[in-house]
Amino acid sequence: MSLIKQFQVTFDCAEPERLARFWCEVLGYVVPPPPEGFATWDDFERSRSAEDQGSWFACSDPSGVGPRLFFQRVPEGKVVKNRVHLCVRVGTGLVGEERLAALEAECARLVPLGAVRVRLLYDGNDSCIVMQDIEGNEFCLD
Repeated sequence: MSLIKQFQVTFDCAEPERLARFWCEVLGYVVPPPPEGFATWDDFERSRSAEDQGSWFACSDPSGVGPRLFFQRVPEGKVVKNRVHLCVRVGTGLVGEERLAALEAECARLVPLGAVRVRLLYDGNDSCIVMQDIEGNEFCLD
């Protein structure tokens, strides 16, 4: 029996490259090099059929520790709350006002990138900020 050691998280979306680049900024991820034989991603895209151009994009953790994020274009838009979401861990080990300040600082960094603040969950000790990415997918600053 082998244990799975790597996985990727796949997002259905309208604009794969735009959403991938947003998440690169959020997580410090990078766009991997274009497929072998292509100098740039634009060269790769031009080699594909018109229907397939822009149909997917990916980004990865430059340290190789975090999962690859894969974004695939789908025709339907988002209609309901995500059943799975990412929690961006910016307050790990912090509590109370110190934790809240770290979350608020990250929220202030992400809003100009297009993220939307939905609500703050705070009980005086633990906190979380619920947000949405540029296509309305929920995620948390935790």
